Amino acid sequence: MLQLATILYSKGFSITIAHPQFNSPNHENHPEFHFVSIPDGLSKTNFSPSNLMAAITALNSNCEAPFQQYMEEMMKVEDPHDRVAGVVYDGFVHFAQAVANNLKLHGINVRTSAAATLLLFAVFPDAHHESLAQAPVPELQSLDVKGILGSTEIPTPILELRATVTDATKKASAIIVNTVHFLEQQTLTKVQEHFPSPVFSLGPFHKLAPSASSSLLKEDTSCISWLDKQAPKSVIYISFGSMVNMNEKELVEIAWGLANSEQPFLWVVRPGSVHGSEWIELLPESFKERVERRGCIVIWAPQKEVLTHGAVGGFWSHCGWNSTLKVFVKEFQCYVDPILGTRFECKVCV
Repeated sequence: MLQLATILYSKGFSITIAHPQFNSPNHENHPEFHFVSIPDGLSKTNFSPSNLMAAITALNSNCEAPFQQYMEEMMKVEDPHDRVAGVVYDGFVHFAQAVANNLKLHGINVRTSAAATLLLFAVFPDAHHESLAQAPVPELQSLDVKGILGSTEIPTPILELRATVTDATKKASAIIVNTVHFLEQQTLTKVQEHFPSPVFSLGPFHKLAPSASSSLLKEDTSCISWLDKQAPKSVIYISFGSMVNMNEKELVEIAWGLANSEQPFLWVVRPGSVHGSEWIELLPESFKERVERRGCIVIWAPQKEVLTHGAVGGFWSHCGWNSTLKVFVKEFQCYVDPILGTRFECKVCV
């Protein structure tokens, strides 16, 4: 969302970032924006990454009233030459669309994941949809729907949230998706059949706003100097994103896989990402001794710099959308963004 704000700012918009108090962005990284903190009723003591749906539900419930109050005050004192153009919001914080509706403002829904995820919401918006995985779903072609959903027995709160998010998306004035048109062309056509608002593929955000800092964790840039000492295309880069968790057995299996590969590696292990562990104290001492000279383990890495580094030859990823976009756009095609007219060049052309 901060990257998108940077893109809009570059096109002449003034930007106000309204954010929850919990886990707020670093204002110093974006002096060009005005930041407003919205009371959210959350704290580190009652928030758990393992129960993200509960946190999203709480945000939507707690933030709507204070956000509407702020918007009403803002609209009373606004400069006639700098009026509020609309509310741009992450698709899961649907309360923003409700406020936009109340104030008769444009609500622009942003999907930071693939356009294909919109189809899943469109096809199964009902909290009590039957035959969830039995009947074929033309929109999802031959995908394993049960596998995508995780189970046909989905908790009611998740189903209700999905239905509410889908309803808000259909009421939006427009939908922005962090994707590349040529990558999801057929999917975007199907998405437009389900949602009446215009859908814009305005990605990849990280390419259009390369200088925007959006990391919620402090990046360890020392790994770049370590990469500088490695042979070209020799390093395996391992990062499972900002939310994936694992147990001790999985951590150790990954460790010995890297040790047995005999390849140099850069491994990102987030604090607390391993159940029952603060960081890497569960790794066997024999592993640490074996890979001491060819392994680099950090808390968080500057991923864009790592993926473009000449020493990196492989990426072991959880296949999150941000990581997928970075690798795909880096490796494959030249294209011109159809909306902004921006040209991106592949490695061969560069």
